[in-house]
Amino acid sequence: MRLTQTGVHLAAGLGAVVVGVTPWAWGQPLISASGRVLPWVNSVWSAENSQQIADWYTVQHVLHGMLVALIWQLAPGRVSRRGALALAILSGVAWEIVEHTDWVLDRFRATTIYRGYLGDSVLNAVCDYLFMLAGFALASRLGVRASLAVMLACELGSAVIARDSLILTTIRVVHPIPAVTDWQDERNPDAGR
Repeated sequence: MRLTQTGVHLAAGLGAVVVGVTPWAWGQPLISASGRVLPWVNSVWSAENSQQIADWYTVQHVLHGMLVALIWQLAPGRVSRRGALALAILSGVAWEIVEHTDWVLDRFRATTIYRGYLGDSVLNAVCDYLFMLAGFALASRLGVRASLAVMLACELGSAVIARDSLILTTIRVVHPIPAVTDWQDERNPDAGR
């Protein structure tokens, strides 16, 4: 089966619809309970986190897209760019759906820095998916070395500023380390409650 550019673009659009409809059908709000729509939320402990257009966890979605592009670039000739983009679309849609299952929501609340996590608003879920696609596009154009440098800068910046990152979240979900939890909770206003 040959993937056309139009077909991949249609799949990306359909992916955004699926990412929006699924959490909405499962009871997630369209926008934040505050009724506001903000371009950026700077605190991972804010009630607006995962409710607005972008926040520190958006960086993780950008990195997701970049990782798919890097895997494609490191395995040249096996999958076309369109095929890799199709894989990014599938993995982005799959993650946004899996992220809103009770099992993942419970796991995030139990083990990650954001213990009050109730799931993304539909706005945030769709934007996270679109940022993942942007990450794929960015890494596709930057190449391997520049992408790795951007990814390292994003990880370090997120860890230092927000006290969370893709690697730290993964560690806490897979195998929490008490020292990491304590370090992250130093700035958490709800820690110990």
